Amino acid sequence: MTAEPSKEPISKVDTAWLRMEQPTNLMMINGVLILDDKLDYARLLETIEQRFLAFRRFRQKAVDGPRGAHWVLDEDFDINDHVRRTALPGAADQAELELLVSQLASTALDPSRPLWQFHVVENYVEGPALIIRIHHCIADGIALVQVFLSLTDPTRAGRPSARKPEVWKKRRADESVVFRRLLDPAREGLDFALHMGEKLIKEGAKVLQDPAIASEYAAQVGEVVQELASSLTLKDDPVTRFKGQLGVRKQVSWAEPLPLAEVKGVSKAFGCTVNDVLIAAVTGALRQYMIAAGDPPGSLRDIRVTVPVNLRPLEHAQELGNHFGLVFLSLPLSVDNPLDRLYIINARMNELKSSKQAAVTLGFLAALGMGPSAVQKPALDMLSKKATAVLTNVPGPQQPIYLAGSKMKEMMFWVPQNGGIGLGVSILSYNGKVFFGLIADRHLVAEPSAIISRFNREFEKLLYLGLMLPLEGRPSPDSARDLLK
Repeated sequence: MTAEPSKEPISKVDTAWLRMEQPTNLMMINGVLILDDKLDYARLLETIEQRFLAFRRFRQKAVDGPRGAHWVLDEDFDINDHVRRTALPGAADQAELELLVSQLASTALDPSRPLWQFHVVENYVEGPALIIRIHHCIADGIALVQVFLSLTDPTRAGRPSARKPEVWKKRRADESVVFRRLLDPAREGLDFALHMGEKLIKEGAKVLQDPAIASEYAAQVGEVVQELASSLTLKDDPVTRFKGQLGVRKQVSWAEPLPLAEVKGVSKAFGCTVNDVLIAAVTGALRQYMIAAGDPPGSLRDIRVTVPVNLRPLEHAQELGNHFGLVFLSLPLSVDNPLDRLYIINARMNELKSSKQAAVTLGFLAALGMGPSAVQKPALDMLSKKATAVLTNVPGPQQPIYLAGSKMKEMMFWVPQNGGIGLGVSILSYNGKVFFGLIADRHLVAEPSAIISRFNREFEKLLYLGLMLPLEGRPSPDSARDLLK
């Protein structure tokens, strides 16, 4: 009699992400790494064996059944099913690489195997490229970036060697203290949010049918659930060219990187954060794309994006699983002046930082993982109607790193969208540069490069204003109008 493979329960939040997958929105995190010299394939395989597969999760399948979802060891695991070599046709340039990434982002991972794949592209004109696909149920973006970095070395001479995940989790104590202070307001009441989220699932049908019931909960149990009620009762985002019936094909694109030092300079000049400046550039790019596509400037309305907020302590960043919440940020597309847009974003972000919205949405996702799919889908569809895009910003290392002896030149990733959301914007900083990526449903945006190409131009407007406006005090939007004529 054959013994049943060992299994362990999938967490409730991770179960929600596993069940979230649908043909129009696959729940994969996709990434592209570009190296500056030849990649030693045998050494890459050895590095993956020694370091990546040290996490048992990457040898396990996700099995969902009537009694819940479990991780089950793949007894037929073969690394060659997950690490594949390929080549680009034609000119083997960025357009060809974007097309390949788009095709892979539109293709589901094999559910009978562990949910990840690496594709090694050896003939890309800019250098060898590595395309990474990992299902969101395994981990969130923050954790996966940290796990990937554990494959790398600070010098070219680093050799593959076995490392225990517990060792990778160590962080400097001062970083951990600072990070915990930043997250304390968001994490406060998290257990309560989980409890109330479970209660809401039990009463889920009533809440979805009658928003007044959500308001009733808020009146009864205070601030934490009030945040949940606020999210549930937000008006649906306006219908724009970025909303509509989704297809099954995704298109990706990425832009020329920005110098991080220049972004920091602009943020200092205007008394905003680096994140505020980057989001302002994204907002301006979306606005200019819509105008170029034929939308009258006066008809543009603000749209919301969901922004993931990490809720795990920094010293636990390499633990797998999903431990983030979502906040809804309204982008001021209706505003013409770029400095006005920046200040509005700064004010809205400051308001979100003091809220418990991220912790509450994490609790809500955990509760959805406890409930049946019949409840989960309408709840997620309802939330997805309240936003138009997903926007993520992940910090990477600010010094060169090496993968299997090859120096990494560029890195980019795209997170999945859920429900009816068809647009995703990703920002990642690495080695003094900021990289922008965009993924879109092909029915909504056939050429995402038409949006991504505007990011740098919108940042340059802010850079120009930062150089030209007086630096005493915070410059007003009025003082920028003449310079922009």
